[in-house]
Amino acid sequence: LMQRPAWKSVKLGIQPNADGYRSALKDNGFHLCDWANDIMGKSAFTVSDQPISVDLVLVTVTELGFPKGTTRAKIYERALELGFKLCPPEVGPSLRLQYPDQPNGEWLLIGMEPIADADGGLGVFRVGHDDNGRWLGSGWDYPDSLWDGSYRWLFVRGK
Repeated sequence: LMQRPAWKSVKLGIQPNADGYRSALKDNGFHLCDWANDIMGKSAFTVSDQPISVDLVLVTVTELGFPKGTTRAKIYERALELGFKLCPPEVGPSLRLQYPDQPNGEWLLIGMEPIADADGGLGVFRVGHDDNGRWLGSGWDYPDSLWDGSYRWLFVRGK
């Protein structure tokens, strides 16, 4: 797992702020769910002040050793043990913009520090494509939430 090749390289710092990403998503025909829009407005959502690229790895909860599913805390703990790093939150909207050919039916979770929304719920970004289009959404995360073994998470590949 540790030597896994990068799944995709994503450029960060391509928009100056959350509003830049909102406009770019809209202008390119992507949908932004209300909850993802909400957490983009929080101070914990930051963007890189210069263009950089990060290499992402894609892993399932099962591949991390939890075929029956587990909590986000355990998923992150295992990912970090394997040398992966948490994604900056900006990976969510950046990946959505840079992955227009995402297959229908695919939903990917961004392994990031969750951001509290207006109701105090914790959310992580989800990048997905369904019959209603291509989305930047968010996944709820409560401390006791279990993420099924089939869920697919993205992390930054360690050097």
